[in-house]
Amino acid sequence: MIKNYLDKFSLKGKKAYIIGGCGLIGSEISEALLSASAEVYIFDNNKKKGNFFRKKFINRKYNFIYFDLKNLNQADKKMKNFIKKYGCPDIFINCSYPASKDWKSSSFKENKLHILRKNIDMHLNSHTWLSFQICEAMKKKKITGSVIMLGSIYGLVGQNMSIYKNTKISENMNYSIIKGGIINFSRQLASYYGNHNIRVNSICPGGIIGHAKGLSNKQDKNFLRNYKKNCPLKRLGTSEEVASSTLFLASDASSYITGTTFIVDGGWTAI
Repeated sequence: MIKNYLDKFSLKGKKAYIIGGCGLIGSEISEALLSASAEVYIFDNNKKKGNFFRKKFINRKYNFIYFDLKNLNQADKKMKNFIKKYGCPDIFINCSYPASKDWKSSSFKENKLHILRKNIDMHLNSHTWLSFQICEAMKKKKITGSVIMLGSIYGLVGQNMSIYKNTKISENMNYSIIKGGIINFSRQLASYYGNHNIRVNSICPGGIIGHAKGLSNKQDKNFLRNYKKNCPLKRLGTSEEVASSTLFLASDASSYITGTTFIVDGGWTAI
């Protein structure tokens, strides 16, 4: 008898919480999990997109919850109350990208202590603390769960300064600190909660086509040219390619994978 490996990718009967599920990558992850028959709860502060997706996914198990990470104490309390009311998820994915209004001033030349501290609290602390709380909830409910945190290639390697040549974009000191912390904490969670059948992994995308935080909606042509020149596959990735990798880690197809840093970068970190 031939095994049906596709069944392992099914998320039927699984409940998924996605923080930042209305973003560039988050919206594709949400759609990927819905296509695999998961019951999806999107936590995001973008009500407009949340309502748009509600209409788009009208025949799917889609739920939108307004969620703001600017105040971590409030976000923590809201998540705990939500779990009490609606139950603990089987899958938790954090692909949020909270940032202060002065985020684009995070370069070595312009950075200030208050910019670093605000963004550490909003981004790094929210990622790590909420993931920890979800793992604790899974442990108490004895759920065989999957937790996925969004890192970046720049949490693994230094930023390549050549890709910013002849652009208005600069390197970002705070970004590397935040993403590096997320990646290593995912390993720590995997080590501690593995004994409770909870898998924790991080996904590290490379450059992705689309809107970049703190920049205009149109990506800089010189940046795109410079990036493609330095990437082995000679292109940027797509949010769909990140979403399909996330679906794999969320499903039973990756049941023996935990503590890994799943790199989706077209070979960027290989050279």
